[in-house]
Amino acid sequence: MAGILAWFWNERFWLPHNVTWADLKNTEEATFPQAEDLYLALPLALCIFMVRLVFERFIAKPCASCLKIQSSGPQKAQPNAILEKVFTAITKHPDEKRLEGLSKQLDWDVRTIKQWFRQRRNQEKPSTLTRFCESMWRFTFFVYIFTYGFQFLKKVPWLWDTKQCWYNYPYQSLTTELHYYYIVELSFYWSLMFSQFTDIKRKDFLIMFLHHISTVSLISFSYVNNMVRVGTLVMCLHDAADGLLESAKMASYAKCHRLCDVLFFVFATAFISTRLVVFPLWILNTTLFESWEIIGPYPSWWVFNSLLLLLQVLHCFWSYLILKIAFKSVFKGKVLKDDRSDIEYSSEEEEASPSPVKSSHVLTTNGTNTLGTNGYLTGGTSSED
Repeated sequence: MAGILAWFWNERFWLPHNVTWADLKNTEEATFPQAEDLYLALPLALCIFMVRLVFERFIAKPCASCLKIQSSGPQKAQPNAILEKVFTAITKHPDEKRLEGLSKQLDWDVRTIKQWFRQRRNQEKPSTLTRFCESMWRFTFFVYIFTYGFQFLKKVPWLWDTKQCWYNYPYQSLTTELHYYYIVELSFYWSLMFSQFTDIKRKDFLIMFLHHISTVSLISFSYVNNMVRVGTLVMCLHDAADGLLESAKMASYAKCHRLCDVLFFVFATAFISTRLVVFPLWILNTTLFESWEIIGPYPSWWVFNSLLLLLQVLHCFWSYLILKIAFKSVFKGKVLKDDRSDIEYSSEEEEASPSPVKSSHVLTTNGTNTLGTNGYLTGGTSSED
């Protein structure tokens, strides 16, 4: 284990030439980021998770009641031991051959069995109330953390002159406000990973889990090698549009469709301008070119910039999907709706009554695209899932 730790914390990977971990030990004159500081994020993540539970129960739910958002979920399937065993142990989407076999075994017609499986799948979907409370919590946090980050950054020199991120690097002392900003952001994403296992499981569980791991890794990586100045710029920039996305979802759950459309287009404008314009011209410019001139490259520098370049590629992909959603909404009259936890309807039910706006954790159109937390998009599959 000692050998593995020595290999992992190799100074020649993490730090510039002629800099050692001993040089970055805390002293009476200066405080630097320490890897063990990251342990603070775990108990704080648990605290944030508990705050979320209290917030959703005593603040979000009363707000939902005022907006007449109901807690009732979809119609439950009638109890049937045989079909329940197939659903839980074999498949949630039986093929035609299995449906015919179940039809003979139960003396039910195939259409009734299909409807049972549809209703049973819908039972695992979160209610509109649950989704509204989740979005309101995220909205509140993103507004708070963006406000805090902006208030902090407008007082520091590297917001106005990004070269300040690299002068005297890595001997840049860690202030209390900067430390708090980093640890709270990290704790929030840890809490999102925890809550995924207690929340109702959605079809993009794995995608969002990988996203949270990636975010935690990038925040932790930049903290360990003291790239926290540029890290604060990246975090604040990415938080800028997230509150708008959550507000658009809340409007959708409250059936304020016009407001939802307006908020979505404001979000789309903010997302594309920050991710496709500000990020490359401001963040990538300083991490790739200004840092090269001032401190020069070293192994972890290459890793950090590679991750940021990969993030920019994803920004382009997500922006394409957002524009696709906006295009369908404006030119084809599609309603902005959520695909991640949609309720399934049979064709007969859809003919009898129009489908409601479907909303959850992501806004999309016609079940083709999915937009997840923190502005991350993934390709949707079918509206049935």
